[in-house]
Amino acid sequence: MTGLTHFNRQGDAHMVDVGSKASTHRSAVAEGRIRMLPETLTLILEGGARKGDVLGVARIAGIMAAKKTAELVPLCHPLAISHIDIDLEPLPDRSEVRCRARVETTGQTGVEMEALTAVQVTLLTIYDMCKAVDRGMCMEGIRLLEKSGGKSGTWKRPD
Repeated sequence: MTGLTHFNRQGDAHMVDVGSKASTHRSAVAEGRIRMLPETLTLILEGGARKGDVLGVARIAGIMAAKKTAELVPLCHPLAISHIDIDLEPLPDRSEVRCRARVETTGQTGVEMEALTAVQVTLLTIYDMCKAVDRGMCMEGIRLLEKSGGKSGTWKRPD
């Protein structure tokens, strides 16, 4: 393992210089879940939420968030994202909605932060739209599952 790349030799935070890196196809997949009361999930699935199509709005929010990651995370590079896919899977037996985001680009740096941001904001949007009926919802398991591209190649979560 190498040192933290977002600090210079003096220990000051800085944006990593990716100018000499080759542009390659890069992708990342992240996931997370939001746990809720069974009645809340039923409300979402039946379209009974007062604010409308919860999962549809959350998907759009996640896409927008991925595109704005560099504005939210100070040392992230702005990227030209070529593809974002957000899959929302209701899990009624667990009273959860699982979110999986895949983000792709061709560039000099990876899209892990964009995929993680997409997942988190998607789940936050579900929380926001349903908090009037269930303030106890809990976001869990937000994590990178895999990334590919660049000098470090492919990485997959071992579990």
